[in-house]
Amino acid sequence: MLFRGIISLSLIGTAIATGRPSSTSICDYYTTGLLKDNTAKNQYALLTLLVNTAVIGNYTEPSNGVLVPGILNPKGMYNGVPVNLLPYFNGCFVSTNTGEAYDLKNNPPKSVNFLDGGGAAPLMNNMPASDMTSAQYFLLTHLYQYFGALLGCSKYGTTDFPAYGGEGSLYRVHQYMGLDSNEVNYFITQVGLSAASFGVAQSDINIVASTLSKTFGYKCSPPVTIIPAQGPVLDSICTGSNCPKDPNAKCELYDNNYGNSPRPAVAPQCMSQSSSSMAPSPTCPGQYTVTVTVTKKPKQTHMWCHKNWQSGDEHKWCN
Repeated sequence: MLFRGIISLSLIGTAIATGRPSSTSICDYYTTGLLKDNTAKNQYALLTLLVNTAVIGNYTEPSNGVLVPGILNPKGMYNGVPVNLLPYFNGCFVSTNTGEAYDLKNNPPKSVNFLDGGGAAPLMNNMPASDMTSAQYFLLTHLYQYFGALLGCSKYGTTDFPAYGGEGSLYRVHQYMGLDSNEVNYFITQVGLSAASFGVAQSDINIVASTLSKTFGYKCSPPVTIIPAQGPVLDSICTGSNCPKDPNAKCELYDNNYGNSPRPAVAPQCMSQSSSSMAPSPTCPGQYTVTVTVTKKPKQTHMWCHKNWQSGDEHKWCN
């Protein structure tokens, strides 16, 4: 089961509450629980905390002991399989779609550094980036907005919580990445761990996990509506060879060889780096550190850009 690890981890801490009324969205409920006032600014702040933690791992004290390795951790692991999503973000993979149709000749993928707005440092300060014109700012704010819609934020689409302004089809966004099942599930797992670290109840983590898995984790899924203003779009981002096919597959709607994308090429500036431990590109910011106190554990240090991350049966931090 996709979230079995997250579900057990979520039991380590005390959830804000286990009885969220069905009439109250996950976003509204936990905004009130964590930040008291259910305002647009607080809802946006909640999404900032959840997304930033999922991306870079714990940067505030996880009072319930839930450790989040982070999407950018190059030593990620899912079901015993090594996962490294960092090259998709730092420009080391030629995998970004800057146009529309899947067309390797007329609309080839590009190498784009999405850590060009200060990297981890602004995220640790609850910001998307240090430069509002950066690709990093574009990516992170769109993630806040997208998850705001997904989690039912009632203030979504207001002045203090802008509506999602990105590409409607996430298949289009990810069409050149060739993401496999382990990579997609690792990403989703970090979202769930982030939620668990803030005390989100197991039942609500299950809802989020199921939605993300159903929407993104299958090959050739039929159109679905996540952003109401954009209507039904193709959202399958799992296009690798080991991705399970959606039971209601509509592969004829996918222009990447019926839902199949090859692995991306390594960008020239990263050719000299080991493919198994792809380090940040030369434009990635230097190492940043943050000390996190974990319940019943000694102080540990989170290193950026993850050059010395240790792997093991349970999450470990650099000293």
